[in-house]
Amino acid sequence: MRRAVVAVASAAVVLTAGTAAAQPAPRDAAIADLGDAETLCTPTDPDPRLDEISGLAVDGESLYVVGDSGSDDAVAELGPDCSVRRWIPLPVDPYDVEDLARTADGTLWFADIGDNARRRETVALISVDPATGTGTLHRLTYPDGPHDAETILMGADGVAVIVTKNLFGPSGIYRTPVPVDQLAEPGPTPLEDIGDLDLTERQDAGAALSESVFTGGAVAADGSVGAVRSYSHVHLFDLRGRDIAAALTAGPDVTAELPPQPQGEAVAFGPNGDLLVASEARGGPLPPILRIPDVVERFHEQRSGDGAASAAPPAESPAESPAAAPWVLLGGGLLAAAGSFALWRRRRS
Repeated sequence: MRRAVVAVASAAVVLTAGTAAAQPAPRDAAIADLGDAETLCTPTDPDPRLDEISGLAVDGESLYVVGDSGSDDAVAELGPDCSVRRWIPLPVDPYDVEDLARTADGTLWFADIGDNARRRETVALISVDPATGTGTLHRLTYPDGPHDAETILMGADGVAVIVTKNLFGPSGIYRTPVPVDQLAEPGPTPLEDIGDLDLTERQDAGAALSESVFTGGAVAADGSVGAVRSYSHVHLFDLRGRDIAAALTAGPDVTAELPPQPQGEAVAFGPNGDLLVASEARGGPLPPILRIPDVVERFHEQRSGDGAASAAPPAESPAESPAAAPWVLLGGGLLAAAGSFALWRRRRS
């Protein structure tokens, strides 16, 4: 098991002692421990669509998982042991589903927002009622041209927030102008440009590139915590008293290094505040869905100062961290190769 070690700051995140923060002159950061990451369950169904889990949502004891382009024609409902209960076909043929969210009424929302070539005139949200399999298509447009994205966060108000995926530089934050159940069918509806989720100062300070290439998002069941994950880290945001877009533009309140995964892209919160993360297989055996217990409770304890500060030692520097080091080396190779994203991932999504 791997400990998820985080650095907590007032308005910024500090990865390790001596690293620059994302905001000027932060208070001293306290090193805290979110707890052990443990195996929730491991999918065993041989269906190849489970090889590329890109989106994850939770409804009671059911887990819903969807693959990305080429394996995103249906969503799998898994039981608590990761056995496949059923496959629910999507009502339309998507282009590249990259994330999955659930609204309070139980509707699943598929974020068809992948666009590695950055040439799509529209992206889309696809709704599916898991009870009936019926759904609708809602096309969306960016106000400033095409973007690649893999991250959606669904607010308690039903407004969806999309975070773009950039290898270098800030990632854009866009939101729907109305709750998703009020979007035009099929549209398109213009998205609103809210600002950036910017961790470039962290990159300048030596943080791993994999920390700021965002691959999935989630909001806790009580709406109080938002999460944006990358291949190697999860960034947590305090949503109490502010909407998702405002929290994201302010920057993460907590960053935790995740356990190593072949290609970690999916994240969700369980109903009790656990954090769940899932990964693509990348040609190997199906990786387990991992659980970090009580993340929401621990997050609020650390933010309020009610919880005792952990005496854990400072986190490893990104250059030494087992999860970060391969990505740092790979990022350096990319710089030498003119930043070719295709060489970095060697696949379409």
